[in-house]
Amino acid sequence: MFNPEEPVKITIDRIDRKILRLLQNDGRMTNVTLADKVGLSATACSERVRKLEKEGVIEGYFARINPAKLGANLMVFVEITLTRTSADAFAEF
Repeated sequence: MFNPEEPVKITIDRIDRKILRLLQNDGRMTNVTLADKVGLSATACSERVRKLEKEGVIEGYFARINPAKLGANLMVFVEITLTRTSADAFAEF
């Protein structure tokens, strides 16, 4: 039975894996350069990247920030979950 909560597995081939590896190393690589490195035409490469994006394999492109260049010695992300979610509980927190 289909369960919408369960992720659908995507099958990728050797070229898709190479595209993913190259984009992980340089997400700003041009499509022409990427196509050349994987041995495809620019059009075919672009279609593969678009398909990987549409299927959710590629979720986005991000900038890696160097905190030291901004004068930050430590960067911390904190997630807090409150057991009570009323305005009073939030104010008390």
